Amino acid sequence: MIQNPVFSIKTFDFDANLVNEFNNLHYVKDLWPVVYILSDGNINEAYVGETTDAYARMSSHLKNNIKNKLSAVHLISSEKFNKSATLDIESNLIKYISGDGQYKLINGNIGLANHNYYQKKEVYWDIFKSIWDNLRAAGIAKHPIDFIDNSDLFKYSPYKTLTSEQKSGLLVIMKNLLDNTYKNIIIEGGAGTGKTILAIFLFKLLNTTNEDFNFEEFGDDEFEFMELVFELKKKYPNPKMALVVPMSSFRTTLKKVFKNIKGLNANMVIGPAEIVKDTFDIVIVDESHRLRRRVNLGAYFRAFDVVCEKLNLDKHTCNELDWIMKQSESAVYFYDEDQSIKPSDVKKEDFNKLKINSLTKTEFLKSQFRAKGGNDYVNYITKLLNCKLTTTDTIFSSKDYEFLLFESIEDLIDEIKSRDIQNGLSRLVAGYSWPWTTNKKDAEQDYDIEIENTRLKWNSTNIDWVNSVKSRDEVGCIHTTQGYDLNYTGIIFGNEITYDKESNEIRVIKENYYDVNGKQSIIDPNELKDFILNIYKTIMLRGIRGTYVYVCDKNLRDYFSQFMPNYKAEKETVLLEENEVIPYENSIPLYDLKAAAGNFSALQTVEDCQWIALPKTFKPSTDLFACKVVGESMNKIIPNGSICMFRKYTGGSRDGKIVLVEHTNWQDPDFGSGYTVKEYRSKKKTENEVWSHESILLKPLSFDSIYEDIIIEEDELTSLKVIGIFECVLQ
Repeated sequence: MIQNPVFSIKTFDFDANLVNEFNNLHYVKDLWPVVYILSDGNINEAYVGETTDAYARMSSHLKNNIKNKLSAVHLISSEKFNKSATLDIESNLIKYISGDGQYKLINGNIGLANHNYYQKKEVYWDIFKSIWDNLRAAGIAKHPIDFIDNSDLFKYSPYKTLTSEQKSGLLVIMKNLLDNTYKNIIIEGGAGTGKTILAIFLFKLLNTTNEDFNFEEFGDDEFEFMELVFELKKKYPNPKMALVVPMSSFRTTLKKVFKNIKGLNANMVIGPAEIVKDTFDIVIVDESHRLRRRVNLGAYFRAFDVVCEKLNLDKHTCNELDWIMKQSESAVYFYDEDQSIKPSDVKKEDFNKLKINSLTKTEFLKSQFRAKGGNDYVNYITKLLNCKLTTTDTIFSSKDYEFLLFESIEDLIDEIKSRDIQNGLSRLVAGYSWPWTTNKKDAEQDYDIEIENTRLKWNSTNIDWVNSVKSRDEVGCIHTTQGYDLNYTGIIFGNEITYDKESNEIRVIKENYYDVNGKQSIIDPNELKDFILNIYKTIMLRGIRGTYVYVCDKNLRDYFSQFMPNYKAEKETVLLEENEVIPYENSIPLYDLKAAAGNFSALQTVEDCQWIALPKTFKPSTDLFACKVVGESMNKIIPNGSICMFRKYTGGSRDGKIVLVEHTNWQDPDFGSGYTVKEYRSKKKTENEVWSHESILLKPLSFDSIYEDIIIEEDELTSLKVIGIFECVLQ
């Protein structure tokens, strides 16, 4: 049993004796709202629910042929719970357990909603975070919330709450799957409107069996959904389905997601050419604007022709859109013509023909909910790229979204790396304005891009690059980022794009564009310009929290500078006089502590501190502090002599994070502690080593290979303490 001043988590065997176990629980006897988790570690499955009548609900679950295979029930109760709060906590548990990956949920994915109620943010989100930490301590959950927030399992979870527009689109799809009036359903929406979420939601919904599906999850306001789902279950008790994803990188990512969702598997996610292997009741096509035609296919020409031959289609006139229509009884296309980026993509004219076909129904998604700048940001960059802004237009500004123009490539790189340390998933992305030379076996140099004497390398993998180990130090392209969410995107506009002041238009320079398959066969320069602008608009809509821009071409940079706020390096910290200090409101403490970036520092005692004001991009809080880091062992991230900001460590995962560690020498007569800053890694036991599971490594991140791991063995752990988690370099 886990006790907390606000809530408790009690665990029981999930069997026929459970009702007797409940006799002493006043939350159960008094019909108080509770949340519960049914789980089984052997089969790695779980179910999350909430109820005011735990007796009746557990009795019902024990009679269910799916749920009665689970072995434990974890009952979460609190005096602070009310019906709205438990519905919200239930919804959050479903989302985060799904994203955590420890268990596959057997919940259906209809009925989840955002519940607004008194003190939701002020009180109940903190309660949920504490519940989650306790679930991690009990082994029911594995990862911290901030880790899950950045995971693909969470981002593309079918348990996400749908927007009103998405629900409208879902209703259209469901109705037309039922009445057979339409064979094709097109869902149009720009980047960030949630097309992939809706595609996966729909796939999960249709692949939840009648036995798994729980109609108790529906609310009174979801009667229409309930009726449609019930009819769909009758029509498609076991539908043969495929999710077609044209881009190989994104397809690999979604295969991993499907592998971890109950009722789905990785084989359901296929490439367009695999459609030839079978016919399907329903095919869902995500990113359908990237379906191909027989132009500039390179090595794919032969495979394309083989599919056409097997389907008895003319290879010179057909495309992958035709393949889908031939192999599916019904097809749903998630489409955005503004994300078509190369000549091999199916022409928008072909989709336009499909739209006016009497067998096609079209629905639209308009609300932007990836980028926190919202539709205002989308409209602004659309006007910016199409030269529709004037000097009388207000420069885009948002308290929720950073949109900045950088004068220095080094500042852009530093800022993106800083954001990656703070928030994760912050990456550099560029237009294809430099040849890719490092991918050749006989490459003579270890870089592809050179700007202002700064050398950078293109992405070293095409598969799930944004999550790869090296991605922080590389530059991605459209092909490795389309479809993905990032927290911050640092975009390099290359030398293939410029601005003509006299005509007030953006122009492209074909010879500076190095995507051969992206420009070959194009005769009309305006067609190439459309593709390149689509590329930049698409990557400018990757960032959830912000987009940072560096422009190589001076004319284009001058044009952008009229309509974009300029980045100003504000990392210089300011020491405050005693009468200026308002602790943790306008400042944080700077401790007189010199943490070594080599081994541990000489012994120090930490007493007095000064107070420093932070740059405007940071808000002071009681869990932040600063100190100086001395040495070269972390110089990939922290230059020697830097003042760094840390967040006080209060528990949770440290693995893979840069930490400030204190080592106390209890036997030293003068007493004191040594400090170091390193990347924290758990050291697990292997066949060839005699480590305990509690041993750790403190890893340097240096350009100099002389620095070695600091190994902390089990008997030293009592003298070791993680003080803080590194946030960023201040100066």
